[in-house]
Parts: sequence; structure tokens; C-alpha cells
Amino acid sequence: MKITEHILRAKSKTLFSLEVLPPMKGKTIHDLFAVLDPLMEFKPPFVDVTYHREEITYKKAGGGLVQKVPVRKRPGTVGICAAISAHYKVDAVPHLVCGGFTKEETEDAIFTLHYLGVQNFLLLRGDALKNERRFAPSEGGHHYASELVEQVANMNKGKFLHEETAYEHATDFCIGVAGYPEKHFEAPNLGSDLRWLKHKVDMGADYIVTQMFFDNKVFFEFEKQCRDIGITIPIIPGLKPITGKRQIHSLPPVFHLDIPEDLSAAVEAAKDNQAAMEVGVEWAIQQSKELIEHGVPCLHYYTMSKADPVLRIAREVF
Repeated sequence: MKITEHILRAKSKTLFSLEVLPPMKGKTIHDLFAVLDPLMEFKPPFVDVTYHREEITYKKAGGGLVQKVPVRKRPGTVGICAAISAHYKVDAVPHLVCGGFTKEETEDAIFTLHYLGVQNFLLLRGDALKNERRFAPSEGGHHYASELVEQVANMNKGKFLHEETAYEHATDFCIGVAGYPEKHFEAPNLGSDLRWLKHKVDMGADYIVTQMFFDNKVFFEFEKQCRDIGITIPIIPGLKPITGKRQIHSLPPVFHLDIPEDLSAAVEAAKDNQAAMEVGVEWAIQQSKELIEHGVPCLHYYTMSKADPVLRIAREVF
């Protein structure tokens, strides 16, 4: 079922959903099931599965030469989505990114997921490689998430690459995109970032999932600004509890967000990581309750493949 259909069927009740990481190489799907099993108590209608592109390493090749070697540390998203859907009978939402793919390879992956019965995507530009200062697409690939949205939207109309006529049997995907309440770090200002988000919506996006944030006022203002410029599709807030003392320093530079002073002071005052997690979980519980009272369609939790903090939040909120 499409995410938008789940939201309509909920009839204004806030849904519970989550995002997981593919397990590291050497682990099995059962390691991921161990994370998901306790959270199924809260009947998430969908589970997002992130995609992690290859990393580049350089090895000596003799004669003073260096060989560029792509390395993948996690298995692909397609098989994991198929396993989750079959095991739990929920919708698995794969993340598709621009980086590392040509347009033709993207179309092939989409056809494979269509064949497997996947109905939803979260479409992202993706991050730059660790050795790159800025994102660079593969040759023949997309530069922006909006171009990826346009490709999937065209497939929904039966328009495929290198085909002169539209096919009768089009795909029918529900398209999700990312939103940044504190703006994307590459945008010069929030207004510019919102215009790019509106462009993704105009290209065919059906719903928005936000980057994590810790101040609900930031989300409320972002939502208002989206509505003011004509974005009417569902906006799903993404949340992550603080789970350790170091995260108040590590999360901001990685995800380009602010930690409210009250939260950072409480975490810094915690005697250890367990006490810091207690602070983080309680903060996320209060965030969640306020967002539900506000009437958000769904709360989307970034688990980082750790069940316990999100489980504790869900037991207090849902």
C-alpha cells in the first residue's frame, strides 16, 4: 500500500514508522529482525531501509601506481526490503540515491523493485563520497533528487528511457522526498531550500520526511513555510533520541542541525552514557507527544538499528 493511502486510512490518527540501516557485511537478516521484532508491537505500516553507496579506497598497485578500489560495507537495499516485506507483511520503503548510478541503472533497479511489489520510494540525492568535497554524480547519472523524482514520475506515466512511445503498463509508485527544517547545508538560506523542495513536489513527490530535529518550534515554522508556498502533501517529522553524551557534539556537524540549549545542558550534566540516554529518550517522548497533539500524520523514528530507545518512546506515546 502507498504511504499516502496509509495516512488516509489512519483518519487523522498519527502513525508510527521507523528507519533501519542494512546490517554490516558478515551479519545476516536475522540481526536486522532482532531490531525490528520488538518494534512490530506498534504495528508500523511501513519501514524505511537506507542505502549506503560504496566507499573508495586506494591501494598500492606497484610501480608507484595507486589503484582506486570501490568497497561496499553493507548489503544492498533490494533484498533487505523483500525480506522485511515477506517476514512482517509491512511495506518496506527503499531509499534510492543519485550517487553511484547511471539513469539506466536506476531504471533497472526501479523495475526490479516494481517486480517485487514495492510501491514506495524515498528519493534522495545522497552524500558525497568521503574523498569528495562536494557531491559529484556518476557519469550519466542524476545531479539532483528532483531529477530522480522526475524519472520515477515519468515511469508512473509509462515513459521509460530511450523509448519513443509511452507504455500502457506504467509503474505506480508513491514518491517520498527529504525535507530539512533547518535547511540543507548546501543551501544559501532556508527560502532557497524551500523552493528546491517545492520543485521536487512539482516534479511528482507525494510526501515529505524531514531530517531529524530536536526543537519542535523549528518543525512548526518549517511546516508553515511549506504550506505558505503551496506545498500541500503530507509532511512526516523524523525523530531520533540522543543515546550518548558524545552525540550532542557529533550529530550537529554530520546532520547539520542544532541541539537546543536545555537538551545539551542536560546531556552534558549526565554522569554517563546511560544517564544521557535517559535524558534523550524523555526529550523524544515529549517531542512526540507535542507533535501528535499538533496533528502530524506520522512520526518517523531513525533507529540507527537500535531498538531499545525507540521501543521505550513508543511505549509511552503510542
